[in-house]
Parts: sequence; C-alpha cells; structure tokens
Amino acid sequence: MTKLIENLADSVPRWGAKVAYGEKSTIDGREFVPVALVAFGFGGGEGSGDMPETEKTPGGRGEGSGGGGGGYAVPIGAYIAGPDGLRFRPNTIALAVAAVPLVSAIGAGLAMIIGASRFTRAR
Repeated sequence: MTKLIENLADSVPRWGAKVAYGEKSTIDGREFVPVALVAFGFGGGEGSGDMPETEKTPGGRGEGSGGGGGGYAVPIGAYIAGPDGLRFRPNTIALAVAAVPLVSAIGAGLAMIIGASRFTRAR
C-alpha cells in the first residue's frame, strides 16, 4: 500500500502540467489550446490488530488497508490563435463557478474581521 501512494505522489507534478493545458486543436482553421483549472487528491490508510477481549468486543486479530483519490477539471478558457496573435478567451460561466468558493471565503473572512473590529470598539 505504501508503495502505491509513493508512486502516485511521485507522478503528481507530471499530471498537473499535462492536464492543465490540453492538446492543440484546430476548428474552422483556427488553432486553440484548452485550459482547465485542475485539482486532485489522494488518501490511504492501513491498520493492524491483536485487539484484547473486553465485555463489549470479542478478542481477535484485525487487519485493514484502503486508499482512494479523486479530482476534477473545470474548463476556464482557451488560448486562440488569431490575426493579432495568441489571446486567452475565458469561459465566463466556468470562471464564475470556479470563483464562487474564493469569493465566499473572502466574504466570510471580511465578515469575521468586521465583526471582530466592532467587538473591540464596543469594549
């Protein structure tokens, strides 16, 4: 199990660069490169045993293992070749969806700061 997690962790930097920018494609004679916001994570676990017998649990030998991972990619736009050179064209809907957690966190942080400053002034 440990070897699997080490192998996954070693390959993460290669995945990030490969996944964030897609393969160059051509549509209607214009070249473009898709761009995505990418996040992923991994987890793992192990266990062992020799649990003593108690009133609530029988004695026994335990074992365990486990692992998992997941990720997502949000298409945020593309670099498109044109007469004036290479330009980034954002996918406004995907950018709005990706910005919601950031904006929410900033709002919550500001609310806490303002609340704390009101509390200290009242004293």
